[in-house]
Amino acid sequence: MPRFRFTATGPDGTEWTGKVKAENANAARAELRERDFAQIELVERPSLMKREITKKRVRRDELMHFSRQLAAFIRAGIPILDAIETIQAENPNSRFREVLGDVAEALRAGETVSNAVALHEDVFPPFYVGILRSAELTGQLDIVLDDLAAYIERDLEARHRVQSAMTYPMVILAMSVVTAVILVTFVLPRFEKYFENFDAELPLPTRILLETSQFVGRWWWAIVALLGVLVLGAWLYARSERGRWTRDRSVLRVPMVGEIVRLTIVERFCRIMASMVGAGVPLPDALVVAAEGTNNRVFQYGLAGAREEMMRGEGLAAPLADTNLFPAAAGQMLRVGEDTGTLEQQLQTAAEYYSHEAGYKINRLTTLFEPAVIVTMGLVVGFVAIALVSAMYGIYNQVSAR
Repeated sequence: MPRFRFTATGPDGTEWTGKVKAENANAARAELRERDFAQIELVERPSLMKREITKKRVRRDELMHFSRQLAAFIRAGIPILDAIETIQAENPNSRFREVLGDVAEALRAGETVSNAVALHEDVFPPFYVGILRSAELTGQLDIVLDDLAAYIERDLEARHRVQSAMTYPMVILAMSVVTAVILVTFVLPRFEKYFENFDAELPLPTRILLETSQFVGRWWWAIVALLGVLVLGAWLYARSERGRWTRDRSVLRVPMVGEIVRLTIVERFCRIMASMVGAGVPLPDALVVAAEGTNNRVFQYGLAGAREEMMRGEGLAAPLADTNLFPAAAGQMLRVGEDTGTLEQQLQTAAEYYSHEAGYKINRLTTLFEPAVIVTMGLVVGFVAIALVSAMYGIYNQVSAR
C-alpha cells in the first residue's frame, strides 16, 4: 500500500507533518479530513523496490514538452483537466501516463494544479511546484508554463554540452584502461613463458611488469571484490547526509572541475530565482526552492543561512555574498537589481553570463584533458614496450656473450 508524507493544519490550528498509508492520494486526503486536518499537502513516498526497480523514469525533456503542451492548451481556452487527460492519452511513457492520471484524479477531487503535481516530487521538482503555486495566484499559468519549459530546455542544453565535450576524452580513457588490462592479462603471461626458457637476468622494468602481471593474474578476484566493496561503501556513504556534504564539498575543491561545478550551480540558481521572482513568489520562499534546485549540500546550507539574514531585513545580495559561494560579480548584479527594482532582469543576465563562463571553462578543461589522457596512455604502452624490448636485448647480449 502506498505511503504518503503529509503537511496539514491540525484541529488546534498548528502545522502537522507525518505519514499516512492509503490506497491512493484521494483516500489519504479523505482519511486526514476525517481526522479534522485542513490545507492538506501530500507527497507519495514509494518503497525502495518500487522506486528503483519497477518505476520507469520521466526524463526532463518529457517534462519540458508537457509544460509547453499544457501552456498551449490553456492559452487556447481548453479546461485544464481536459488538457491533462489529452496529454495523458498521447504520452508514450507509461510512467508519465500514470503520473498524469494521478494528477487528473486529484484535480477532479478539487485540488489545485500545484498540489496535484506535488504528489510526484520525483517527476516535478520543488522549483516547478513552487512556481506553479505562485502562477495560480497571479492567473498567469500559461505564461509560467512556457517559462518553465524554456528553463528546462536551457538546463538540458547545458547538460548536453558537458556530455558532448566529455565524450571523446572518456572514450580515450576507456581505451587506455582496456589496453592496459589486455597487456597485463593476456600479452605479458606469454612473454613470461618465453623469458623462462633463457637463464638470463631481466632488466628492472621487465621484472616490475612481470610481477605486476603475476599479482593481477593471481589475485584478480580479490582486486575485483575489494573494488566492489569500496564502490558499495562509497555509494552507501554518499547516500547519507554527511556523505552528501563531504562529496559536494570535495567536488567544489577539485581544481578546475570545482570551478565549473560552482559556475553551473550559480547559473541554475539564478535561472530558478529569475523564474520565481517573475512569477511573483516572495523572495524567502523563492530562496528555499532555488536552494533545493542547486542539488548541492554546501550551497543548500549556505543559502539556509542567507535566508535567515534575509528574514532579518538584510536583502538578497548581501546575505548571498556572506556565504562566500557566489562570485563577486553575481553579488554586484543582484545589488544593482535590488536598488533599481530590476532583480528579475539582473538574475537572468547573471544566469546567461555564468552559462557562457561555464561553457568556456568546460571547453578549456576538455582541451587540457584530451592530451593528458593520450600522454598517460602513451606512457603506459611505452613502459610496456620498453620493458619487453629491453628484456629481449638483454637476453640477446647475455646469450651472445656465452
